[in-house]
Amino acid sequence: MFGLLKKMFEKKEPVKERLPFYDIVCPYCFSKFHHEEVVFRAAHHRDDDEALALQEDECLNDYRGQFGLAPIDELEAVIFPSMIPDENKIYSNQVLMGVSDKYSVVTRNRLCPDCHNDLPITAGKYPSNIVSIVGATSVGKSVYMTSLIHTLQHVTANNFAAACIPLDNGISRRFRHEYEIPLFEKGYLFEATAKTKRQEPFIFQFVFKNEDQAPLTLVFFDVAGEGMTDTEYIKLHASHIKNSAGILFLVDPMQIRAIREKLIYQLGEPHGEMVGLADEPREVVISLFGDFIAHQENSKTNIPTAVVLTKSDLLNALKSDDGEYIRTNSNVFHDITHRDYLNLDEYENINGEIRRFLTKVDNPFVNALDVYFRDTSYFAVSALGSNPVDQQVSGIINPIRVDEPFIWLMYKLGYIEGRHE
Repeated sequence: MFGLLKKMFEKKEPVKERLPFYDIVCPYCFSKFHHEEVVFRAAHHRDDDEALALQEDECLNDYRGQFGLAPIDELEAVIFPSMIPDENKIYSNQVLMGVSDKYSVVTRNRLCPDCHNDLPITAGKYPSNIVSIVGATSVGKSVYMTSLIHTLQHVTANNFAAACIPLDNGISRRFRHEYEIPLFEKGYLFEATAKTKRQEPFIFQFVFKNEDQAPLTLVFFDVAGEGMTDTEYIKLHASHIKNSAGILFLVDPMQIRAIREKLIYQLGEPHGEMVGLADEPREVVISLFGDFIAHQENSKTNIPTAVVLTKSDLLNALKSDDGEYIRTNSNVFHDITHRDYLNLDEYENINGEIRRFLTKVDNPFVNALDVYFRDTSYFAVSALGSNPVDQQVSGIINPIRVDEPFIWLMYKLGYIEGRHE
């Protein structure tokens, strides 16, 4: 009876009304603009017309230069819709999708007006929902990103009647060869992302088989953790956070001073000393506050933020029957599968447990989150399922609860339902 009453009165995320069109956030440079502000790549070139001759695209090459990519010598011209008569503009559901040039040649290749990269075909028709991963250095962002995308493609998508698809073949090859094969097939861990290294974002779309359901665009930026407490670095390299629809805020247990020495003693691994020198989680929050949260209404951000305790397998060293830190039968050590909806019972259990754990071992961090973030939930994940030795994973990789924070963000953004069992 209690379960029935709980189901009747449980709070559901409101279903968001579908608008005729949405502002676009470029998944490459993260600038935000109206759909009428897009520009187009011409579908042909003409040697007898200077405006449509092959030419260098300075905006695109400037963008490529930021990532150390070679410039492209010549491309088809960029067409600005402001120069096209209204009768030659092509709309689909009130969104500008194409133009016909003065030679009656149609192009539907829409570009970002700032960096001139190609836009997803869904841009403007659906919300540009970007998920960002942030955290201090050594927290394991690259490993978590790889494990998460691998899990989304091979497990989660199937559980939600969807597919997780790279935006283009280049992204697919880069992710596979630089991240997925080294980790999942060879068991190698990655070196920490260098602050001097800028890497193009990994862009994937979580596309539902139900055509009436909006796809979710995922943009994973492998940002150097040491830059997350550097104001100038955040301004230059992590502007994507400002236009994110959701944040995955990663916290390494080894960053937490109250339990660091205990973990190192129990594990007997000297590499813990290096992790201990990393910025504490609260310092990352303070840096984010100074750069963009302080400029939000009431100096708080409404962006749903999943606080993700990484390397949860390390907490085996802290478990005990009395539960001083973590109970022996904790939810942290049990994988859970969410299928078709977010299981609110499982979510509430892990959220409550990890919030209590972090309050006990790093109360200033939790207090800072409460002050600056309106909508947070707490999770624990193990991207590998075990603790690697000497940068090498032994045995089969078995991620634990790695997709749960992402599924919660889908719930918060109105893509899926949440239900009590």
